[in-house]
Amino acid sequence: MTDLAVIECDHFYPHPPGAVWRALTEPELMAKWWVAGDIRPVVGHRFALDMGSWGVQECEVTVVEPERVLAYTYAEGVLDSTLTWTLVGEGTGTRLFLEHSGLDRDTPLGKAAFHGMGAGWPGVLARIADVLPEDAAAS
Repeated sequence: MTDLAVIECDHFYPHPPGAVWRALTEPELMAKWWVAGDIRPVVGHRFALDMGSWGVQECEVTVVEPERVLAYTYAEGVLDSTLTWTLVGEGTGTRLFLEHSGLDRDTPLGKAAFHGMGAGWPGVLARIADVLPEDAAAS
């Protein structure tokens, strides 16, 4: 039986959902906090993420609800997993939830990814703050 694992984490930003959404969906911003890739919030859009020594990972956008939900396949043919980003307004800020699902812990690569990314995602989410506007009220 395949043991598919899910990594879940969240981070709060004192910024409105629109600002956080732009950080997730504008390639020039995403390249500053995570990796380079031609992401666009359009269902069916195929793009690649340049993961440096981990290679170029193929992705496809599967869900778009502007300023609420963005999901895409991640590392097709390698990890065959899914990243789902959910934005929830919280007071004057936004809580961003990340679910990285479909990691196969029955394979050495899937198991290593689950442990490595499980430890790494919180730091990646924290870096999004680096590209958000100085003025928390900006959207």
